[in-house]
Amino acid sequence: MKEVIAVIRMNMMNKTKKALQDAGVVAFFAHEAFGRGKGLVDVKPLEGARKGIEEAVAVLGEKGKLYPKRMLTVVVTDDLVSEVVKVVTDVNRTGQPGDGKIFVLPMVDAVRVRTGEKGAKSIE
Repeated sequence: MKEVIAVIRMNMMNKTKKALQDAGVVAFFAHEAFGRGKGLVDVKPLEGARKGIEEAVAVLGEKGKLYPKRMLTVVVTDDLVSEVVKVVTDVNRTGQPGDGKIFVLPMVDAVRVRTGEKGAKSIE
């Protein structure tokens, strides 16, 4: 089993969720997150600030400001890792800085609380 963590743009969450569901991956967690990469600033807040949207103005500021993101956590069997990575990459790639990151980590074990099933059976 592996844990796939994807950090994506907030506005890509619904597309990513649908693409994962279409690929047969229906169980995952979504978290609000804030972060920044070493790349350029996302232009979306700049556009929003020009339109007077207060949330956009709030995320602008000094260099090093943290930007709102979504973090998805998916635990899958080893044979599904490449499909999950491909789906998330395909949906979120715009070619612009801030498209996101994907991390793949080993998952030692998982337990379904309701039944006590362990390992791959607990995530099927």
